[in-house]
Amino acid sequence: MPGVASLRSTSRRSFGLLLLAASTTAFMEPACAQIESRAAEYHIKAAFLCKFGNYIEWPAQALGERDSPFVIGVVAGDEVAAEIARTATNVLVHGRRIVVRRMQNAEPLAGVHLLFVARSAEGQLDDWLAADRGQPTLIVTESSRGPLPGGSINFVVVDDRVRFDVALPTERAGLRISSDLLGVARTVVGRNAS
Repeated sequence: MPGVASLRSTSRRSFGLLLLAASTTAFMEPACAQIESRAAEYHIKAAFLCKFGNYIEWPAQALGERDSPFVIGVVAGDEVAAEIARTATNVLVHGRRIVVRRMQNAEPLAGVHLLFVARSAEGQLDDWLAADRGQPTLIVTESSRGPLPGGSINFVVVDDRVRFDVALPTERAGLRISSDLLGVARTVVGRNAS
């Protein structure tokens, strides 16, 4: 267990993300029904989605006015979208309240900061990627393809733990992912081996 001095030197944001990562340990007990496991999985993923925004640096104009909300677009079923909306009610991203918006038919992503495409909508992923072109939107998936090139986060479940892989954004995307977030990712694609 780290000492008090070590914890004090850790930034609050880093410590919060590390606690969240630790909370994913063994969330699915073998005796749990499948629906309970899925609910626990999406509860954890919703918490990550609402925290990821604090570890991303967007171009100044992308977040809009200071009182503008942080918008999470969701392409998922009703239960998943409701869980994300519930989790978002008491969380701020860069001091902004979170608004969760259900997305339909690869609509334009203008004003959407983070887009979550659930595995149930993986067949639409290419359409959403086309809609994302030119937008400073972080794409978060749970795709069998893994993290998408050009900047994305992909959830995976490993040993009954929710983890995530990151593909670093290109310069054109205008997004920068914090080293704190990269430090708790399972895999980082596009990192120089220096």
